[in-house]
Amino acid sequence: MSDALDATPYDALLLLSFGGPEGPDDVVPFLENVTRGRGIPTERLKEVGQHYFLFGGVSPINGHNRALLDALRKDFAEHGLDLPVYWGNRNWAPYLTDTLREMVADGRRRILVLATSAYASYSGCRQYRENLADSLAALAAEGLELPKIDKLRHYFNHPGFLDPMIDGVLQSLADLPEDVRAGAHIAFTTHSIPTASADTSGPVETHGEGGAYVEEHLDVAQLIADAVRERTGIDHPWRLVYQSRSGAPHIPWLEPDICDHLETLHGAGVPAVVMAPIGFVSDHMEVLYDLDTEARAKAGELGLPVRRSATVGDDPRFAAAIRELVLERAAVENGREVTPCALGALGASHNLCPVGCCPARALRPAAAGADSPYA
Repeated sequence: MSDALDATPYDALLLLSFGGPEGPDDVVPFLENVTRGRGIPTERLKEVGQHYFLFGGVSPINGHNRALLDALRKDFAEHGLDLPVYWGNRNWAPYLTDTLREMVADGRRRILVLATSAYASYSGCRQYRENLADSLAALAAEGLELPKIDKLRHYFNHPGFLDPMIDGVLQSLADLPEDVRAGAHIAFTTHSIPTASADTSGPVETHGEGGAYVEEHLDVAQLIADAVRERTGIDHPWRLVYQSRSGAPHIPWLEPDICDHLETLHGAGVPAVVMAPIGFVSDHMEVLYDLDTEARAKAGELGLPVRRSATVGDDPRFAAAIRELVLERAAVENGREVTPCALGALGASHNLCPVGCCPARALRPAAAGADSPYA
């Protein structure tokens, strides 16, 4: 697409993320935003916020998003793609509604959205689309002209997302002591979600148990493991495991937990483990606390050597992948034939989320999909 560095009909890209506190005074208000409507007492939120207080009340996610913004703007400028990039969050400043209001004031009428979640699921896709619908409703109530919004497809199997993770696993393996390196296992980690939510991320009949959420992660894990074997000549055993469970104990969530998995591997005599957080775009709080703090502490108790591989973050290859996805979607909107870039067994994800995709218990309006109330 080197001759098509024109994103028409789109006139802006919106980086849409979760948000996080940027100081101790932000922690409880941030958690109130995250849990709004659930009736969780402030004292309980203070307990939950201890993870943030351990790091000075600062989540790294906003810093990583600023770095990704810089990387995207740099890549676009270097390749002659004249497309402004904005940033809005679900739960903290800059808030999504404020950013969309700014974009409307700037005359933006066709907006592409990049969510900082690569996989299909309610929390990783549809909830962002619901947030977009809520913000559009707020702008409509203010009498503003609403832009048309589309969302970039899931990018879990794009080489620009995969290659940095492959390099991260290779670096982590190389960093292990030589006497345990060859026997190391790889624990590919992602955020645990309720099994019911996983099953509705795509029909179980089509995707198997855990729906598209699990199938997509398994495909990524296999691609990375295959690449590691090709480059090292060693077939490292691996498993997809989960972290960051936060729900009620009686509700089934995806398992096994990373700490339980480390205990199992140690009991089986495995000499070392590389933890590869493939479910996370950047090193935000769940990576820093659940892996770098809790899981490392568990490994220390066991005397099990572990390394944690890098997330994609603001890697230039990821920024280039987003540019390619923008141009791909623009070409589709203009009626041109394109071959989507995707590796693995699953192929490219859909450009338009189908009706009822990744539903929650209470169905809410969601923008940027086939069931969007905003044409």
